[in-house]
Amino acid sequence: MSDGEPEATTSEGTASESAGRASEPPRIRTAERRQLFWQSRDLETLLTPDHRARAIWNFVGKLDLQRFYAGIKARGSEPGQPAIDPKILLVLWLYATSEAVGSARELARLCEAHDAYRWICGGVSVNYHTLSDFRVDHGKALDELMTQVLAVLMHQGLVHLNRVAHDGMRVRASAGAGSFRREKTLHKCLEAARAQVEAVKKAAEQPDGQKSARERAAQERAARDREERLTRALAELPKVQATKKDKDKPEARVSTTDPEARVMKMPDGGFRPAYNVQLATDTESRVIVGVRVTNSGSDQGQMEPMLDEIHRRTGSNPAEHLVDGGFTKLESITKASEAGTTVYTPVAKPRVEGIDPHLPKEGDTPAVIEWRKRMATDEGKKIYKERAATAETVNADLRTSKGLDGFPVRGTSKVLCIALWAALTYDILRGISLGFS
Repeated sequence: MSDGEPEATTSEGTASESAGRASEPPRIRTAERRQLFWQSRDLETLLTPDHRARAIWNFVGKLDLQRFYAGIKARGSEPGQPAIDPKILLVLWLYATSEAVGSARELARLCEAHDAYRWICGGVSVNYHTLSDFRVDHGKALDELMTQVLAVLMHQGLVHLNRVAHDGMRVRASAGAGSFRREKTLHKCLEAARAQVEAVKKAAEQPDGQKSARERAAQERAARDREERLTRALAELPKVQATKKDKDKPEARVSTTDPEARVMKMPDGGFRPAYNVQLATDTESRVIVGVRVTNSGSDQGQMEPMLDEIHRRTGSNPAEHLVDGGFTKLESITKASEAGTTVYTPVAKPRVEGIDPHLPKEGDTPAVIEWRKRMATDEGKKIYKERAATAETVNADLRTSKGLDGFPVRGTSKVLCIALWAALTYDILRGISLGFS
């Protein structure tokens, strides 16, 4: 090898160097969770200016919320811990409903872990008990707020009530199919529940030191709740029995978990405990203008109460009302016509072939005769098609996007609160998208 030329690297030398590097530990960046980080950031910068939480907060801020503040006892210089601002709790549930969050415990967790919920809280701490109670303890205030939202949207020209689509949606109740009992069994269960209440009371009078006062109070409360549910179940039995068409069939049964729930045929064809949520939607704006809850599995006879509901909330009747054949009652069509509402609903097929169902029949009122003629026209059929295009999409939105696929509470009054939360959230978001200002 001549002077000045580099030495050639042998294969043996390369192998030995590689082996030496492999024996050394790799250099990596690993997690160091004890390192202190200092960040200076206010809650206002957590969300973008166009975030949905801000939009809901601004919408609610323009409404009259005095009904929610009326029950606050801590006032002025009187003693007592300040209450959480109801506006915070209201917007928390509205935003949570828009995200299909239906658990108070999950919402409480999000208030600590999620920027949008932390922004809404604004540094105010909340617990799941407060959230859970607030959701169902303000039924009248929620009802008035729904009416107020509709008034605001109508005042701004976003809702006109020219045409309304009405449909029923069966929603799963918080009760198992196996909780339904007949009268004889209910009496036995009630006797056992009353005995349990007395046993718990005696145990509380002579504590053995193995259970805390809180545990004893919880046991007594659970025993009393069961006694109350069984008492209400027995009170519901005559109502259920009265709806049975065939009196020779087995006697009526009522749920011991939710006495007001009824077994209904669900969209998948199965039968489960449920409530029937009645919704009326303005076809032009797609804003919900009527919300009712019933434990009847049938939609027949529900048109008149819904028209009354719409008038109560808006002060006027819809010009046109679209319902499917399950709602059809000739008396309801006549009454709606007298109130200035034109009904669009299919005419039932005759049992005898060859008879035109659109021809007038003996005993038909002028309103019914006009309805038959109307539904025979192409224009009438075209208008009726808007019912499914409106009502079915709203139902699907509430089920999938607003969490109304099952009720986490029991009893018609609390179930109505959950339905109102879903409808309020839907209407507020619709109002925002329509240009509410």
